Amino acid sequence: MPGTSPAGSSAEIVLRQISTNGIRVNVAVAGTGPAVLLLHGFPHTWRLWIEIIGPLAGHHRVIAPDLRGLGASARAAQGYDAGTLAADAEGLLDALGEPGAAVVAIDAGTPVAFLLAMRRPDLVRRLVVMESLLGSLPGAEDFLDGGPPWWFGFHSVPGLAETVLIGHEGQYLDWFLAAGTHGRGVPPEVRDAFAGAYTGRDALRCAFSHYRALPVSARQIGEAVAGGRLTTPTMAIGAHPVGRALERQLRPIADDLTGHLIEDCGHIIPLDRPRELLGVLTPFLAADPSTSYQ
Repeated sequence: MPGTSPAGSSAEIVLRQISTNGIRVNVAVAGTGPAVLLLHGFPHTWRLWIEIIGPLAGHHRVIAPDLRGLGASARAAQGYDAGTLAADAEGLLDALGEPGAAVVAIDAGTPVAFLLAMRRPDLVRRLVVMESLLGSLPGAEDFLDGGPPWWFGFHSVPGLAETVLIGHEGQYLDWFLAAGTHGRGVPPEVRDAFAGAYTGRDALRCAFSHYRALPVSARQIGEAVAGGRLTTPTMAIGAHPVGRALERQLRPIADDLTGHLIEDCGHIIPLDRPRELLGVLTPFLAADPSTSYQ
């Protein structure tokens, strides 16, 4: 169904429900041109990209889905490992008639985008990954020196976080939104959309299922790296707290890697520093031979 253009976007955004890989995925689509697939993380929906969609839509067909189980996508019983999510993304592009795309991902979307590029280098023309780690690949030892962030363990225990957080979902998300922007916060309408999307036991179950599948995703990443190299032109963008750890993980296995660090920026880069993100993202995407910036 058609949607209005939210604040920060100059392009008409159309929301669609697309069948892919056995589920229905909610996806925001805007613009025309070579496809750019945007993959969010936790605790986000497609609205994470609201400041990015408009500028990109001037030269691209921007495709921003809600990941499996999140936002308005189907709350599937299973399939939250990165490999299945990569198959979701591949099926989405096929359903939309796209033979290829640049893929831009952050947080939980990053392992998904990485596996898609490793499995289908013919499909992923360019890859941009941000603020995440790739399984247990070497390079993130300094970041993990004190152990993973506290919420990884909390989210991973089946049934625990759902029970504890019922009735307090908004306050819990507010902590992540504040921490992820150095206290600057996100627009109220975006905050409210995120809170609504993560309210209720089943919504929380789906969110935390992404964390509970991390061991499977890590194994999939290790198997992909053991079987080949990342040949897609790739850019790794860091901020706080991941910094250059993702770039260090990718450096030994990527044939064509560019790294950037955005200063004074929290984890939620597309909402905290959208202008700075576009400053590095736009020229990288413009270097795609299929893109015309005339």
